[in-house]
Amino acid sequence: METDAGVTAVAHVIQLAVAPVFLLSGIGAMLSVMTSRLGRVVDRARVLEQKFLQHGAEPDTRVRDELSALSRRARLIGRSIGLCTVTALLICGVIAVLFIGAFVQVDTSTAVALLFITAMVAFCAGLLLFLREILLATSTIWIGMEHGRNPRPGA
Repeated sequence: METDAGVTAVAHVIQLAVAPVFLLSGIGAMLSVMTSRLGRVVDRARVLEQKFLQHGAEPDTRVRDELSALSRRARLIGRSIGLCTVTALLICGVIAVLFIGAFVQVDTSTAVALLFITAMVAFCAGLLLFLREILLATSTIWIGMEHGRNPRPGA
Protein backbone atom coordinates (compact mmCIF):
# COMPACT_ATOMS: atom_id res chain seq x y z
CA MET A 1 0.00 0.00 0.00
CA GLU A 2 2.84 2.38 0.88
CA THR A 3 4.52 1.70 -2.49
CA ASP A 4 1.32 2.68 -4.30
CA ALA A 5 1.26 5.99 -2.42
CA GLY A 6 4.89 6.66 -3.41
CA VAL A 7 4.22 5.90 -7.06
CA THR A 8 1.14 8.11 -6.97
CA ALA A 9 3.14 10.95 -5.42
CA VAL A 10 5.86 10.66 -8.06
CA ALA A 11 3.27 10.52 -10.84
CA HIS A 12 1.68 13.67 -9.45
CA VAL A 13 5.06 15.45 -9.35
CA ILE A 14 5.73 14.40 -12.94
CA GLN A 15 2.37 15.91 -13.91
CA LEU A 16 3.33 19.14 -12.17
CA ALA A 17 6.78 19.16 -13.82
CA VAL A 18 5.45 18.78 -17.38
CA ALA A 19 4.60 22.49 -17.79
CA PRO A 20 8.03 23.70 -16.67
CA VAL A 21 9.65 21.16 -19.02
CA PHE A 22 7.70 22.58 -21.96
CA LEU A 23 8.71 26.06 -20.82
CA LEU A 24 12.34 24.91 -20.93
CA SER A 25 11.96 23.87 -24.55
CA GLY A 26 10.53 27.29 -25.40
CA ILE A 27 13.39 29.01 -23.63
CA GLY A 28 15.80 26.76 -25.52
CA ALA A 29 14.25 27.87 -28.81
CA MET A 30 14.62 31.53 -27.78
CA LEU A 31 18.24 30.95 -26.84
CA SER A 32 18.84 29.40 -30.24
CA VAL A 33 17.41 32.46 -31.99
CA MET A 34 19.44 34.80 -29.79
CA THR A 35 22.72 32.96 -30.30
CA SER A 36 22.11 32.94 -34.03
CA ARG A 37 21.61 36.72 -34.01
CA LEU A 38 24.71 37.16 -31.88
CA GLY A 39 26.71 35.10 -34.34
CA ARG A 40 25.53 37.25 -37.24
CA VAL A 41 26.42 40.45 -35.38
CA VAL A 42 29.89 39.16 -34.54
CA ASP A 43 30.44 37.96 -38.12
CA ARG A 44 29.44 41.36 -39.54
CA ALA A 45 31.72 43.19 -37.11
CA ARG A 46 34.64 40.92 -38.01
CA VAL A 47 34.09 41.53 -41.73
CA LEU A 48 34.09 45.30 -41.23
CA GLU A 49 37.15 45.26 -38.99
CA GLN A 50 39.08 42.91 -41.28
CA LYS A 51 38.29 45.05 -44.32
CA PHE A 52 40.04 48.04 -42.81
CA LEU A 53 42.86 46.12 -41.13
CA GLN A 54 43.88 44.59 -44.48
CA HIS A 55 43.98 47.93 -46.24
CA GLY A 56 45.54 49.83 -43.35
CA ALA A 57 42.92 52.53 -43.72
CA GLU A 58 40.90 54.24 -41.07
CA PRO A 59 37.19 53.44 -41.23
CA ASP A 60 34.93 56.33 -42.17
CA THR A 61 32.30 57.72 -39.83
CA ARG A 62 29.54 55.52 -41.21
CA VAL A 63 31.58 52.35 -40.62
CA ARG A 64 32.56 53.48 -37.12
CA ASP A 65 28.90 54.13 -36.38
CA GLU A 66 27.99 50.68 -37.66
CA LEU A 67 30.72 49.04 -35.58
CA SER A 68 29.51 50.96 -32.53
CA ALA A 69 25.93 49.82 -33.16
CA LEU A 70 27.10 46.23 -33.66
CA SER A 71 29.01 46.38 -30.38
CA ARG A 72 25.94 47.67 -28.57
CA ARG A 73 23.77 45.01 -30.19
CA ALA A 74 26.22 42.27 -29.14
CA ARG A 75 26.13 43.49 -25.53
CA LEU A 76 22.32 43.56 -25.53
CA ILE A 77 22.07 40.07 -26.99
CA GLY A 78 24.70 38.80 -24.57
CA ARG A 79 22.78 40.12 -21.59
CA SER A 80 19.55 38.72 -23.00
CA ILE A 81 21.16 35.30 -23.44
CA GLY A 82 22.43 35.51 -19.87
CA LEU A 83 18.99 36.31 -18.47
CA CYS A 84 17.31 33.57 -20.50
CA THR A 85 19.94 31.09 -19.32
CA VAL A 86 19.26 32.14 -15.73
CA THR A 87 15.57 31.58 -16.47
CA ALA A 88 16.27 28.05 -17.68
CA LEU A 89 18.34 27.32 -14.58
CA LEU A 90 15.57 28.64 -12.31
CA ILE A 91 13.01 26.47 -14.10
CA CYS A 92 15.33 23.49 -13.58
CA GLY A 93 15.34 24.52 -9.92
CA VAL A 94 11.53 24.49 -9.89
CA ILE A 95 11.51 20.94 -11.24
CA ALA A 96 14.18 19.79 -8.76
CA VAL A 97 12.36 21.35 -5.80
CA LEU A 98 9.11 19.68 -6.89
CA PHE A 99 10.77 16.26 -6.84
CA ILE A 100 12.71 16.91 -3.64
CA GLY A 101 9.51 18.02 -1.92
CA ALA A 102 7.75 14.85 -3.04
CA PHE A 103 10.52 12.57 -1.76
CA VAL A 104 11.08 14.40 1.52
CA GLN A 105 7.35 15.05 1.88
CA VAL A 106 7.79 18.74 2.64
CA ASP A 107 5.61 21.61 1.47
CA THR A 108 7.71 23.32 -1.20
CA SER A 109 4.97 25.53 -2.62
CA THR A 110 6.60 28.78 -1.43
CA ALA A 111 10.00 27.83 -2.85
CA VAL A 112 8.46 26.72 -6.15
CA ALA A 113 6.42 29.93 -6.40
CA LEU A 114 9.44 32.14 -5.64
CA LEU A 115 11.65 30.29 -8.13
CA PHE A 116 8.97 30.48 -10.81
CA ILE A 117 8.29 34.19 -10.24
CA THR A 118 12.02 34.93 -10.34
CA ALA A 119 12.30 32.90 -13.54
CA MET A 120 9.48 34.85 -15.18
CA VAL A 121 11.01 38.19 -14.15
CA ALA A 122 14.36 37.13 -15.62
CA PHE A 123 12.66 35.90 -18.80
CA CYS A 124 10.71 39.15 -19.22
CA ALA A 125 13.91 41.16 -18.72
CA GLY A 126 15.71 38.97 -21.26
CA LEU A 127 12.92 39.43 -23.79
CA LEU A 128 12.90 43.19 -23.24
CA LEU A 129 16.65 43.35 -23.90
CA PHE A 130 16.14 41.21 -27.00
CA LEU A 131 13.40 43.58 -28.17
CA ARG A 132 15.76 46.51 -27.58
CA GLU A 133 18.39 44.80 -29.73
CA ILE A 134 15.88 44.25 -32.51
CA LEU A 135 14.80 47.89 -32.37
CA LEU A 136 18.45 48.98 -32.49
CA ALA A 137 19.10 46.67 -35.44
CA THR A 138 16.16 48.02 -37.41
CA SER A 139 17.01 51.63 -36.61
CA THR A 140 20.55 51.25 -37.96
CA ILE A 141 19.71 49.54 -41.25
CA TRP A 142 21.09 51.41 -44.24
CA ILE A 143 19.34 50.62 -47.50
CA GLY A 144 20.06 52.04 -50.93
CA MET A 145 20.83 55.70 -51.54
CA GLU A 146 19.11 56.80 -48.37
CA HIS A 147 22.48 56.95 -46.55
CA GLY A 148 24.71 57.92 -49.44
CA ARG A 149 25.17 54.49 -50.98
CA ASN A 150 25.15 54.19 -54.72
CA PRO A 151 22.91 51.49 -56.15
CA ARG A 152 24.59 48.72 -58.10
CA PRO A 153 24.45 49.22 -61.87
CA GLY A 154 21.61 47.24 -63.37
CA ALA A 155 19.90 46.68 -60.04
